[in-house]
Amino acid sequence: MLMTHGWPSATRPNAVTIGNFDGIHLGHQAMLARLTVRAASVGGAPTVLTFEPHPREIFMPDAAPSRLTSLREKLEILQRLGAAHVHVCRFTRPFAALSAEDFVRRILVEGLKARYVLVGDDFRFGAKRAGDFALLQDMGQTYGFQTEALHTVEAAGQRASSTAVRDALATGDMALAAQLLGRPYSISGRVVGGDRLGRQIGYPTANIQLKHNKPPVKGIFAVQVQGLEKPDWPGVASLGTRPTVHANGKPTLEVHLFDFNRDIYREHVRVEFLHKLRDEAKFPNLDALITQIGLDAQQARILLNA
Repeated sequence: MLMTHGWPSATRPNAVTIGNFDGIHLGHQAMLARLTVRAASVGGAPTVLTFEPHPREIFMPDAAPSRLTSLREKLEILQRLGAAHVHVCRFTRPFAALSAEDFVRRILVEGLKARYVLVGDDFRFGAKRAGDFALLQDMGQTYGFQTEALHTVEAAGQRASSTAVRDALATGDMALAAQLLGRPYSISGRVVGGDRLGRQIGYPTANIQLKHNKPPVKGIFAVQVQGLEKPDWPGVASLGTRPTVHANGKPTLEVHLFDFNRDIYREHVRVEFLHKLRDEAKFPNLDALITQIGLDAQQARILLNA
C-alpha cells in the first residue's frame, strides 16, 4: 500500500473515498468494500483521503473525542481492507479555510486525479462545512468524475459510527463495541519499559506505549494479545492512571500475560479488549491491590476459557 502526505500529487487516476475513518467500523468497511469494486470499473486505484490530526483537535481541543485508532493502526486496517493508496492530509487552519470548490478542484481533481468519489450520506466539506453531496455531484459533472453517497450501515439496531463505538466503550460494553467494529476493540503499540512494580509483586506486565493521552476505555479487562509466539495469548490488562501507586499518573496500558515468561521489550503487539471486569480503583495499600489483581486474573481466565 502506498502512503503519501502533504499536498497530494498523484501520477495515476484514483477512486477516492474521504473521511476521518477513526476506528474503521462497519460503516467504514462497507465504504472500503464499495470503493474497491468501483475502482476496478473506473480504472483507478482504491484511495483513501484522510486527515491528521482529527479536525476537532484543531478547533475544539478540549472537547475533541477520544481516538479509537492511532494513525498506524488506521493504516494497518485500511491496508487489510484493500486500500491501495492512503493520502494523509495535514489538517491545519489554512487547510480548513479552503472553500468547498477549492477542495474539490485542488485536492480531488488536480491532486488525486479522481475518477470516482465515494462519501457518506452526511458528508460535508470545505470552509464552514459549506459543501455537500449535491455540490460534489455538480462539480463531478464539471470535472469528469463520478460520485456516490453510501447510506447508513446499521449494527446491533443502531447506526454504525465512531461516536456509537466510543459510547459503547465508555460504558464498558465490549460486546456492542465489537459488533459495531466487526472485530474486538484493540490498541496496538510497542512494549516499553515501566517501573517494574508488577514483577516485584508477582504479576509482571508488558507496558504498551499509548499514542494519545485520552484513550476511549479505562478499567480492568480480560484481553487477548496478538503478535507473540501464538495468536490470542490470554491475559488481564489495566488501562488507567494507577491511582494506588501514582497520585497524578498518566494513562498507562499494562498487560499481565498468563503463563508467559519471555522478555518482549520493544516488540509491537496488539491488545484486544474482550471483557471489562471492573473500573479502576484506588486501594488503601499495596497488599489490597495485590489481592484484587489475583481476583481479576482468576476472573479473566474463567471468561477467556469460556
